[in-house]
Amino acid sequence: MMQKLQYAIVGCGNIAKRHAGHIHRSGKLIAVCDIDIVKANSLAKLYQVNSYSGLADMLNNEPGIDVVVVCTPNGLHALHTITALEAKKHVLCEKPMAISVPDCLRMIEAATINQKHLFVVKQNRYNPPVAAVKQLLEAGFFGKIYSIQLNCFWNRDAAYYSNSWKGSLDLDGGTLFTQFSHFIDLVYWMFGDVDKILALTSNVAHKGIIEFEDTGVVALSFQNGMLGSIHFTVNSFHKNMEGSLTIFAEKGSVKIGGQYLNKLEYQCLDNFEIKNLPQGNLPNDYGNYQGSMSNHGKVYENVSEVLLENKPMSTLSFEALKTVEIIDKIYKAATFNNNQK
Repeated sequence: MMQKLQYAIVGCGNIAKRHAGHIHRSGKLIAVCDIDIVKANSLAKLYQVNSYSGLADMLNNEPGIDVVVVCTPNGLHALHTITALEAKKHVLCEKPMAISVPDCLRMIEAATINQKHLFVVKQNRYNPPVAAVKQLLEAGFFGKIYSIQLNCFWNRDAAYYSNSWKGSLDLDGGTLFTQFSHFIDLVYWMFGDVDKILALTSNVAHKGIIEFEDTGVVALSFQNGMLGSIHFTVNSFHKNMEGSLTIFAEKGSVKIGGQYLNKLEYQCLDNFEIKNLPQGNLPNDYGNYQGSMSNHGKVYENVSEVLLENKPMSTLSFEALKTVEIIDKIYKAATFNNNQK
């Protein structure tokens, strides 16, 4: 029987429950912690594991941990990741990697110094239509890419932000970090680095509820010369509407759509047709709202492959850093333009 990795989770909110389920299927959960001990005890009881109210306490008392899974608020990812790495544990960090570029660099440095792997969840890469189009891009099938359009139209109402760290600038960071960092990841992963950015953002429907934007429009130029645009909002009436990526290229046009980049909505390709895509997984369901397609199982498969079979990582920490860097550039460009009003 193949060895099973032993995991611990820090942060016991909604996403931690999803992680715990995947760990239970592919590895062994041995401990959880949260500053809200009631949450920690509740998750621990489900899997009959130890619970703690602090990360340091858990690390000191659980020497068998192979991987610490960081599911805390965005603004705490760097602190908890670095603490775990310095305790000589591998880390799987939820998105976003962090909410500042310097924090991402400190995380990468800690992983390097302590010779441990730092995994970051980038689950949209596994969506069947995304994977199929990425394969065609790598093969050069499209020829020259002319432009792309990314639409992120979701709903997050006042109840979503109530009594939560979400909406706080220090712990959340912004709509692009919490709702749409998976989408920004695909922009870099599929098309390369960004050269210039023009952006406008506004908080039009969540004043007094969140400390940042709920809507933004962005124009991009890439280092390879192509152009792109992003329109994002959490003001889609009542429910999520669309998460889509459209590509216009020399040898074809294609749109990956649905609510979560989960459907191939349009293709007109040069003597080729993308066929027989697998159904894919359902989106993450949190009751009153939904997130991206649930591909955490694929993430855990890769963690096991890397640590037990010495296979390559599917998402490098440098790539996760680039996502944060692009988001940071968008917010800086928006701040500049907003201040010109």
